[in-house]
Amino acid sequence: MTGESFIDVDFRQCPKHGQRVSGDRFLTRRFKDEGRIISVLSDGLGSGVKASVLSNLTATMALRYTAAFMDVRQSARTIMDTLPICEERRISYSTFTIVDLREDGHARVIEHGNPPLLLLRDAQPLPLERIEFALEKWKDRAMYYTEFQVQRGDRIVFYSDGVNQSGMGRKGFPLGWGNENVRRFVSRHISEHSEIPAGELASVLTQIALTNDNHVAKDDITCGIIHYRCPRSLLVVTGPPFNADCDPDLANRIRDFSGRKAICGGTTATIVSRLLGRPVTLSLNSFNPEVPPAARMEGVDLVTEGTLTLARAAELLEHGDDSESSRPNPARDLVRLMLDNDVVQFLVGTRINEAHQDPSVPVELDLRRNVVRRIASVLESRYRKNVQLQFI
Repeated sequence: MTGESFIDVDFRQCPKHGQRVSGDRFLTRRFKDEGRIISVLSDGLGSGVKASVLSNLTATMALRYTAAFMDVRQSARTIMDTLPICEERRISYSTFTIVDLREDGHARVIEHGNPPLLLLRDAQPLPLERIEFALEKWKDRAMYYTEFQVQRGDRIVFYSDGVNQSGMGRKGFPLGWGNENVRRFVSRHISEHSEIPAGELASVLTQIALTNDNHVAKDDITCGIIHYRCPRSLLVVTGPPFNADCDPDLANRIRDFSGRKAICGGTTATIVSRLLGRPVTLSLNSFNPEVPPAARMEGVDLVTEGTLTLARAAELLEHGDDSESSRPNPARDLVRLMLDNDVVQFLVGTRINEAHQDPSVPVELDLRRNVVRRIASVLESRYRKNVQLQFI
C-alpha cells in the first residue's frame, strides 16, 4: 500500500469434471520492500495431474523470473525450453499470463496462450496496446507484452479458456461463451455492484462458467481479479496500556479512527466505555461454547472477550473454518472483519492480565502479544494483508 491505494488480488477455480486437481495454477506474491505484486495464471496442457505439474512449473518460473526483472523474452524462452514434452502431442505447452503491478499503479503484462486480459475503468473495458513478439525456437507461439498505468478503482480481469469456452456446443453457445460475452458480463456486473471484492467477482465469473457447462466443467476453470482501490482499514485493540495514564489516549484513538473497529478484551472495553461514556451491552444471543459471548458498544463494530477469542481466531485463520454451525461465533466474526479489510492495525496493550498467569492455562494464552503475532503472521503470508503492530 502506498498513499491512498491498495492492490486487492484474489482468484477462484474449479477443476475439470472427474479430476481431483486443477490443471490451472494461480500464484501471487507481494514484494513488500519493492512495493509490487506479481500474479501469474498458467494453464497446463490437458487436465489432471499432468496439466497441474506443467502449470505449476510454469507459474513458479514465471513468478521467479519476473520478480528478478529478467528480460521478458529471456524469461519466456527459459520457460518454454524447460517444459517437458507431451508424449501424445510431442509439444511442451503451458499458457501463462503474468501481471507485475507496482503500488504506484504501473503495470507490466506478458501473455501467452490465455484469453486476453481485461482492464476495466468505471466498469468499462479499456483498449490495450499489445506488442506481439515471438521466440526464434518457438515461432508458432505468439506472445504479447503490455505496459499501462492503472488508476484507483480499476480492475484487471484474467482467466483460463475454461471460462470463455464454457458452454461450448450448447444451444446459444456453439463456440462457447466467448470473450465478448465475458466482457459484457463483467462490465454489467461491476456497474451493478461497484464495491464487489476481488474474490467475490472471481467467484461469480467461475460460477457462471460452470453454469454454462451445466455444472459439469468441461475444462479447468480459473479466474483472477486485481482491484486497485482505496484501502479498507480495521483497528483491533486488545489489552490495556502498560501505563494507566495512557488509557485516555487509547480511548481517543478508537474514537477518532476512520475505519472499522474491534475491541478484544473485557478490561479494555470497560476502560473505553468509561472514558467515552458509551455503555457496553452483553449480546445474550451470541452464546457459543467455543468462545465467550460478544458485546455491543456504540461506534465499535465488534466487542469480544480477549485472549481466548483471539486464540480461536488465530486457529481459524491458520487452519480454516470447517464448522457448519450457524450458531453466533465472535471469533468467526473477528476473522471476517480482518479478511474484509486490507490494512489491519493492532494496538496491543502490555499490562499483564493476572487471569492468564495460572500454570494450567495453555502456553499460547500466557501473553496476548504472542497470539496477536500469530494472527499478524498468517494475515500477511496467507491473506496478503498489510498488518501494523503497535505495543503500548
